[in-house]
Amino acid sequence: MRLLLQRVARAEVRVEGAIVGAIGPGLLALIGIGPGDTDALVRSMADKTIDLRIFRDEAGLTNRSLVDVGGELLAVSQFTLFADTRRGRRPSFLGAAPPDPARELVDRFVEGVEARGVRVARGVFGSEMEVELINDGPMTIWLDSAADR
Repeated sequence: MRLLLQRVARAEVRVEGAIVGAIGPGLLALIGIGPGDTDALVRSMADKTIDLRIFRDEAGLTNRSLVDVGGELLAVSQFTLFADTRRGRRPSFLGAAPPDPARELVDRFVEGVEARGVRVARGVFGSEMEVELINDGPMTIWLDSAADR
């Protein structure tokens, strides 16, 4: 599983010009699911995401988590996080999980975040989406479950 997390002042996602998900302060999570990913791994990554201390405290230090600040999360599936660009000029996406299991695991990720009391908005799996955000910081974090093994 690969996650690209961006701390945002606000973010929204549109499909065919209509807003389908929007949040205020919190995290935009671009979510890539790999073929070997499991329910347990996805739940663990959900916990890691919301427990990361990447929000400012009263002293301006990054000591607070998404839960601590009462932030929201915008979840957007993005198989292109598994792009392989080692050969040629056209990326290969064969490293991403097939759509049906990926959709299910994105749902498990969202459920894991919601179970911790975080409000989640989301994009539409498999759709062409426009994502708009105001990056706060900027603060962008890359999480790759393969790097944690």
